Amino acid sequence: MGEVNTNVSLLLTILPIAIIFCMLVIGKKSADISGIIGWLAVSVIAYLFFRTSPEVILRSTVAGLIKSFPVSLIVLTSLLQMAYMERTGALKRVIIFIKTIASENQAIQIMLINVGFGTLMVAVGATPVSLLPPILIAMGYSTYVAIALPSIGYDSLCTYALLGAPVVVFVDIANGFFTKLGHAPITLSDAGRVFFMFLPIVSTLIGFCMLWIAGQWKAVKQGWLPCLITGIVIGIVSFVTNRYDNFVTLTGIFCGLGVIVAMIIYLLVTGRKIIDKSKLTPEELAYEKEYPLWKALMPWILLIVTILALNIPKPIFDYLYRTALLSVTGITADGSPIATRALWNAYTWIFVSTVVSMIFLRPTSTQLKETLQVWSKRAPRPVFSAAIFFAIGELMNMSGYDMAKKGYAVKSMITLLADSSAQTFHSAYGAVTGFIGLLGGFITGSEASTIGMFAKYTLTTGQNLKMNVYGLILITAALAFGGGLASVISPAKLQNAAASIDKLGEENKVIRVAFLFSIALTLVVSALAYILLASGLEF
Repeated sequence: MGEVNTNVSLLLTILPIAIIFCMLVIGKKSADISGIIGWLAVSVIAYLFFRTSPEVILRSTVAGLIKSFPVSLIVLTSLLQMAYMERTGALKRVIIFIKTIASENQAIQIMLINVGFGTLMVAVGATPVSLLPPILIAMGYSTYVAIALPSIGYDSLCTYALLGAPVVVFVDIANGFFTKLGHAPITLSDAGRVFFMFLPIVSTLIGFCMLWIAGQWKAVKQGWLPCLITGIVIGIVSFVTNRYDNFVTLTGIFCGLGVIVAMIIYLLVTGRKIIDKSKLTPEELAYEKEYPLWKALMPWILLIVTILALNIPKPIFDYLYRTALLSVTGITADGSPIATRALWNAYTWIFVSTVVSMIFLRPTSTQLKETLQVWSKRAPRPVFSAAIFFAIGELMNMSGYDMAKKGYAVKSMITLLADSSAQTFHSAYGAVTGFIGLLGGFITGSEASTIGMFAKYTLTTGQNLKMNVYGLILITAALAFGGGLASVISPAKLQNAAASIDKLGEENKVIRVAFLFSIALTLVVSALAYILLASGLEF
């Protein structure tokens, strides 16, 4: 078909996003089903109205799926590790231990477990929304609180979840964008030094939100100091880690550990118990003696030690991240290679740590068989959900591309969106990207998938507005934080939390309050982005 006018093309570009949103909100469909329908809509529109050949559609889809590996394969391997720890009894032992922590001070307990431990868990690929709700119920928290707190506790550090997968995805997308414009590539620390500036404020505000959820103003009044300490610790730790390329992806690990240590010190200084076993049942006490904690933690210990060993020594990091790219070629429509960094990316080492830990956990053949059964049941849909939105983003970016001419026959969907956004928002665009991220996070259920779907659009809009490299990173950081803040209103994550305590349907009560918090926090992110942009800062 021939070209259609710009307004119609813009509406057609927005249509798949609207379809996905409506399927989630109105149709109550899951993210994977909504994603595949969205991909079909993008494919049909790209073919009929943007002169995109079936080969470009196919190549872009496969390229998007491969580019999702830092996220989708981490989801795949982390779900394997969690199923393995569950079936070998290691997870049960970890849960028993967490139940004993800081029982005398609710505020410290919330910061330590939901921010400290939750951030550490999500950094190494575990899922707080599955693991923490049963623990909080056992500790005496209400169903509402048990669902809400694990969903919001680690949100400020979503960028560093899955061992920094979102920030790695962003840097790869940004460098593909900058290379085509003739700019020098950016490093992980270039991105990290911008992303980290949101952390102290957002982390502190999330802490206050959690206190309010747990006990409203009374809890806020009692817990303001631990909350401030948590925000300060995250700010200091992230300031240091984001100044060095080989430390950026370790930010989540170090921030989680930093908060845990800070809260333990606070307990010691104030004379409160760190460990209290009084709430454990006789069965749990017996299991605690039977199953050593170090043994239960061994898969995570091996993973963290390995990741630190591969990242802290600069020569090893430089080789694995910059040299051993293990690129996939011959797939993309424009001929560009796709770096997998399979020897550096966390999914390889999550799998390796799981296998090596068998030396210590000594699983039975029955436990291994049950692990694979549980994994094969749980993994496919979340993995596909993580990947399909990368495919949608890549296809929207490559729509209109002509392989014969090695260029675009018409403006791509992303270019159209960017041009329209630049004309509509002008200098206020920086204050909008956080809400685009919030929408993206709600749709995709993941900050990394939000970046995969909307980062190129955000960067292109910023380029149209003549922003410098600092500004381009800043507005995409706001996009990413908006995507992270959507965690607390993501239907998939809240349903996961509710299902873990057999309370499906209760998540609807959480969404009403969480929606207000997510909007308020995104407003803060947007205001901060606008102020920083207006300051004219550069590297």
